[in-house]
Amino acid sequence: MTTVRPLRQDAARNRESLVAAARDAFRRKGLDAPLEEIARAAGVAIGTLYNRFPARGELVDAALGPVAQRAVEIAERAARASDPWDGFASFMEDTCELLAADRGYRDVYRSRVVGTPVIDAARERMSVLKGAIVARAKDSGVLRADVESSDLVLLIWGIAATADATRDVAPDAWRRHLALLLDGLRPGAARPLPVPPLTFQQLRDAAPR
Repeated sequence: MTTVRPLRQDAARNRESLVAAARDAFRRKGLDAPLEEIARAAGVAIGTLYNRFPARGELVDAALGPVAQRAVEIAERAARASDPWDGFASFMEDTCELLAADRGYRDVYRSRVVGTPVIDAARERMSVLKGAIVARAKDSGVLRADVESSDLVLLIWGIAATADATRDVAPDAWRRHLALLLDGLRPGAARPLPVPPLTFQQLRDAAPR
C-alpha cells in the first residue's frame, strides 16, 4: 500500500497561495487567466506552479471545486424548500448570482475541463437535483409543463452572458432579465413551443471545450 506523504510546510504554503491566487484570477478573468499571472500573484516561480499542478485542470479543480460544491448546496436548499415555486425561483436566482459573481465558475458551468474530479462530481449531483426541482415544480402546477432541465441550462447560460456583458455598466441588470424569464415560465404564460428541448448529448456538444 502506497503511503501519501504530507507536504512540507513551505510546499503546503505555496500550494495554498497558488490556489488562492488562482481562485481570484479565475473569478476576475475566467479560466483563460494566464498561469504566469497566477504564479506571480502567489509569489512563486512558474516552475513551482507546474510542480504543484502539472495540468491546468488540477489547478481549476482545487480553485473552483469549492464554488461548484457551493452550487450543489444552493440546489439542495432549493430542493428542500417548502414551496415548489420558491424552491425553483431561488435555485435560478442563486445559481445566476453565483455565475454573475465568478467568471471562472461561469466557464466551468458552460464547459468541461479535463482532470477536475471534484467539479465533475458536483456537476453530476447538480443534474440530479435540478431534475428533482423541475419535476416538483411541474407536478405542483407552478411551472409550465413543457420545461425540461436542459432548457434551464440554456436559460442560465443566457443570463450569465447578460451579466458578463453588463458587468461594468449595470452589474445587476441580469436580475431584471431573470425576473422576466421567471414570469415567462409560469403556466399562465405558456404557449406551445416551436421546437423540442435539447437532449443532454446536444448540450454536451454545444458546450465550449
